[in-house]
Amino acid sequence: MPFEEPTLHDDPDRFDRLDGFEGLDRLNAADPDAAEAALLACCGSRRWARRVAAHRPYPAPDALLAAADTAARALGRADLCEAFAAEAAAACTPSQARAAGALRAAHAAYERRFGHVFVICLDGCRPEEALGRLLPALAARLAGTLHEEHATAFEELRRIVGGRLTRLAEGTLVPGRGGPARDLRECQGSRQ
Repeated sequence: MPFEEPTLHDDPDRFDRLDGFEGLDRLNAADPDAAEAALLACCGSRRWARRVAAHRPYPAPDALLAAADTAARALGRADLCEAFAAEAAAACTPSQARAAGALRAAHAAYERRFGHVFVICLDGCRPEEALGRLLPALAARLAGTLHEEHATAFEELRRIVGGRLTRLAEGTLVPGRGGPARDLRECQGSRQ
């Protein structure tokens, strides 16, 4: 029986074991499956992650961000829905949990209206301020047209992914398993 290299599913921590490499160098040195997994922690679209991983190596973080934007603009509706759904896995902050009923109702109305989860970039927003931005943003965006909201949601996802990619390239974000990587400074999807 021929030897087969383990797949990402056999060893999801391969990216973490690239000793001697940091940030962008780590991403550039990773094997294709590990690079794709690291990128999936930044954006939940498998098509996007494959495209960005395929164009490595990146000489600088700006090149990575430009490639990510190009790949994002080529995504179809199903790919965007996949990326939005990955954002729905984000955990709520304690302040969001206290307003669970209002958030659930607003999110449900948003999903019924637009067909995908609500995403908003909260980069630089302290957790205790998040709720004060979420509910008004949900209300304002519910009042928009379908076309306006798809453009806004795409831009919010682009900002979320850009923040994560920047931290990945800097070595300050280490991808985890099962969805977007998290840290307190990042943009996050919002769903209760």
